[in-house]
Amino acid sequence: MMKIPLPPSPGTAEHPCLALANSIVTLPGGQRVDELNSPENATAWLVNHNLAPIGTGLLRYCQLQLTDLREHLRNVLSAQAEGHAPSSGSMDGINQALTAVASAALLHYDPNDGLIRTPSHPVSQLVAHAMAHIAEDAAALVTGPEADRIARCASAPCDRFMVRTHARRQWCSERCGARQRANRAYARKQDTAAAG
Repeated sequence: MMKIPLPPSPGTAEHPCLALANSIVTLPGGQRVDELNSPENATAWLVNHNLAPIGTGLLRYCQLQLTDLREHLRNVLSAQAEGHAPSSGSMDGINQALTAVASAALLHYDPNDGLIRTPSHPVSQLVAHAMAHIAEDAAALVTGPEADRIARCASAPCDRFMVRTHARRQWCSERCGARQRANRAYARKQDTAAAG
């Protein structure tokens, strides 16, 4: 699987919606890294985030569903971070993921364990269940107590999202912060040289 060459942004471990939104990033030099660029990589991403069992194999159609949800999430998270209304298409996309499958765990009897509740869905609905879980997390995040702390990394060209750990946090990682500070120092040096 292709990995984003940055440490996880704040909030990613707690929010699978941020992990999905940040599964694509623009790096310096305009390079785009996409962790979902193939069915195999999309499968690995779901398995690594405990949203699919080992041995799962997604088809291209499933990969495209996941990348579509990612774009809807990025639109809604961007709107939340910037204080404007998200597109109605993105809202519809997230709502469709929320309602595509029954989310209740069904009651079953296991001879060894007795009565248990387990999610019951065919493998063909595995991606729909993973997407419903991610969409539920997104809906809870953008309407919950952390909603006003959602931000986009301020270090261009990085376009990852985070939940700010404190009000002054502007960057998704120390690497982005160091790059931004270096760019500012270089600009000040150029301004001083031009003025002198």
